[in-house]
Amino acid sequence: MIMATKRRKKAEDLPVLHPDAAGIDVGASELFVAVPADRDSEPVRSYPTFTRDLHELADWLQSCGIRSVAMESTSVYWIPVYQILEARGIEVFLVNAHYLKNVPGRKSDVSDCQWIQYLHSVGLLRASFRPPGPICAIRSLWRHRGSLIEMAAEHILHIQKSLDQMNLQIHRVLSDITGVSGLRILDAILAGNRDSVALAQLCHARVKSSQDTVAKALEGDYREEHIFALKQSLESFRYYQRLVAEVDQEIEARLKGLETSAAAQAEPPARTKKSRYQRQHHEPTSFDMRSELYRIFGVDLTEVPGISGVTAHTILCEIGPDLSRFRNASASPPGWACAQNGKSAAARSCSPRAAV
Repeated sequence: MIMATKRRKKAEDLPVLHPDAAGIDVGASELFVAVPADRDSEPVRSYPTFTRDLHELADWLQSCGIRSVAMESTSVYWIPVYQILEARGIEVFLVNAHYLKNVPGRKSDVSDCQWIQYLHSVGLLRASFRPPGPICAIRSLWRHRGSLIEMAAEHILHIQKSLDQMNLQIHRVLSDITGVSGLRILDAILAGNRDSVALAQLCHARVKSSQDTVAKALEGDYREEHIFALKQSLESFRYYQRLVAEVDQEIEARLKGLETSAAAQAEPPARTKKSRYQRQHHEPTSFDMRSELYRIFGVDLTEVPGISGVTAHTILCEIGPDLSRFRNASASPPGWACAQNGKSAAARSCSPRAAV
């Protein structure tokens, strides 16, 4: 008990580094906000999360002379608050909730927002890295694109299930059932063709399996209910492919709006790798992503072993083209902290301390 009292007294004696600091406890439907006690007769207030109320919150903070606000990165609920406060010129410290809990001290007799406000005022909180607005917009589109690809993959499984129920083994002799050969065969089956030899002849010349093997795989029990399910699954797959193509066009337009690096030449330099550059399966085909990324970064990241065009684009989305905040290859940039906002595990795995 004596040790705990000493630690609490020591924490209270810390110098105030940010006198114009506020703290926000973010929730799905309500926000609790705390400002210094001398700024308002009611220093702790609650606000609903409707847009009108968020603007009222910003007005109150400005009337209290608040210049900096700290809040936890709770799910995606912080995003509207962050954007409105940032537009008002208020500096926002987005703090990872896990890191906040590891700060020494107790908050048993104060509310969360007051505790956050105190820690921020004495400089014990680190802001999570967040790229500029244009990069955040591209990142949102890129993550949405990933979700669409996952949804399309679900319908590929439905296609394979329908084929299995009819004992058609075509997806076992072709490496990609949604490739040129696979789609030709599926369209022919849905058009009523049941001749396995004729269907096998639709394969592209580069298919490794022989036509006899493909024809054998296409001998099955064609049933109308499974054909119907196959038709809907294929239509659903193509629908999501169209959505992905629309997202690619939007991403291309956003990328063209980014500034060209001063180090970029008119054309990407010749590759030093022995193997030629190859597009990945899910890489956009509507534009040359490698050349566009070279224009933005000023270097060809695909020259680095293990980095493809998709990986290079993910790096752009997560940290942006400006690497000045990174001191070196092993150290974290100032204010870098791990803050999750519901993104996929693949996006988080790019760094042990991911940006938001």
